[in-house]
Amino acid sequence: MNRKHEMGAGGHCICPKCSTRIEHSKGVPCQEQRCPSCGAKLLREGSEHHALWQAKNQH
Repeated sequence: MNRKHEMGAGGHCICPKCSTRIEHSKGVPCQEQRCPSCGAKLLREGSEHHALWQAKNQH
């Protein structure tokens, strides 16, 4: 099986709009989930996308 990312089963998903943090569900990419608070697509905490989001929001 070819995986796009190798982040493992644990961890959290975080909302880039409201910072809601939920537990990552094994086998379900964070970007395929929506924030339960505001409906935005979630990011995997510690991922490349999460790092880019953090860098962008440090200004």
